Amino acid sequence: MLRMRNDEQIAEAAHSVEEITVNTGGAVVAEAGDGLPFPRRAWAIVAVSFGTALFVLDGTVANVALPSIARDLGVEEGVAVNVVTLYQLVMVMTLLPFSNLGERFGLRRIYQIGQVIFMAASAMVMLAHSLPLLLALRVAQALGAGMALSVTSAMIRQIYPRAKLGSGLGINSVIVASSSALAPVLGGFIVAHFDWRWIFVSAVPFAIISLLIGRFLPEPHADGGRFDWRSGLWSAASFALIVGGIEIAAHGGQLVAGIAASVAGLLSALLLARRERTHQSPVFPVDLLAKPTIAWSAMAAVAGFVGSAALIVALPFRLQQEMGFSPEQAGLLILPFPLTMLVVAPAAGWLSDRVSPSVLGMVGMAIALVGLLFVAFTPIHAAAFTIAWRLSLCALGFGLFFSPNARMLVGNSPRQRAAAAGGLLATSRLFGQTLGAAGVGVLLTVSTGKGDAPMIFGIVFVVLAALCSLARWLIVERAPEAA
Repeated sequence: MLRMRNDEQIAEAAHSVEEITVNTGGAVVAEAGDGLPFPRRAWAIVAVSFGTALFVLDGTVANVALPSIARDLGVEEGVAVNVVTLYQLVMVMTLLPFSNLGERFGLRRIYQIGQVIFMAASAMVMLAHSLPLLLALRVAQALGAGMALSVTSAMIRQIYPRAKLGSGLGINSVIVASSSALAPVLGGFIVAHFDWRWIFVSAVPFAIISLLIGRFLPEPHADGGRFDWRSGLWSAASFALIVGGIEIAAHGGQLVAGIAASVAGLLSALLLARRERTHQSPVFPVDLLAKPTIAWSAMAAVAGFVGSAALIVALPFRLQQEMGFSPEQAGLLILPFPLTMLVVAPAAGWLSDRVSPSVLGMVGMAIALVGLLFVAFTPIHAAAFTIAWRLSLCALGFGLFFSPNARMLVGNSPRQRAAAAGGLLATSRLFGQTLGAAGVGVLLTVSTGKGDAPMIFGIVFVVLAALCSLARWLIVERAPEAA
């Protein structure tokens, strides 16, 4: 008995040493033997990068084709928007359950199964000649994308040494930003020269490349536990009510019904969280949210993405309908935002391995606040350069915030719960983007969405993100044992 107890203590101590993070101005002591060795690490980074580009492109490229889809399928443009919103809804519903599934059956296995499902659904889009079939295939695409994206951050943590995790997340942010910049250009070219269905197939080569070199990804270790299907379906239903209610209230003209659905979803999520508290690896990550550092990081992520979405969604309306630019000109004028993010995101990730991510987040949100104020009060007849530097200033602020904040959320989770942390991060991002778009939609409905109101709306959430970063900094600095 005494020997067994000693063995248990040794094992527990080894596990504790593995998870220890030393926060000294943001510096981190690397875990022994963590990360993949070169050159395998380089190939794994390429595989994840192509996979990330695949799903970011597909999530945004369809926006350009909505008028063509509506005209070709004989439906109203408002109905055609479901091609985008349904995809986003299914993604938000499935990220947490799929991340838990990844822990059970292996991250790489779930990631690659998702890519295969996505490719199959994309190929079948070429046969879609009705909106119901197209929507069904978009659901299938979202299921595949949700499986892959739910475990992406966890695999990045396995690929990079812990001391370089911020740099890895920064590189991933570059892929997201560059893919976002490429999507409207690629979508516009395809719609102008080919059948609109090709936009859903355009990113498939990225999946093929990612799968071909996928053997370099971390081995698909699984814990062998049973997946809690009840909690998984409960979580999906809760987010369906919350996000669906927001969409109905903002765009469906059913304000009361939308609010009622969202409130029902929140109550359902609270009941699920109460049930999950007794589980060792819960689908709804209440164990992670019990950690102040992760909880504040998740709230900061939601608020930050609401702020950035308010800018990105509202800006095309203002540029075209208030300032008189053509759609092509508006697209070019928005480019400084993702292009600046291309430079800032990796630098911020690199800095977050050396400087307090919370301090970087507060500085970034302060810069973003100033940038949004400049955008809010941009003159009606402003020159292109005047608009460009304002957007670059906003991108500088958001870029300094997102990668370090992601590093705090993913890096402070236990290694065996990295997939759950990645799913929480992805859910926070999509939920924040949905809230931001819905808020702008409401402002547009009441005829205040083309002026400075959306930027003020974004500023409110930027301030909330800064306050969350401040709270996290105080916890880490003054009571690090609580983090």
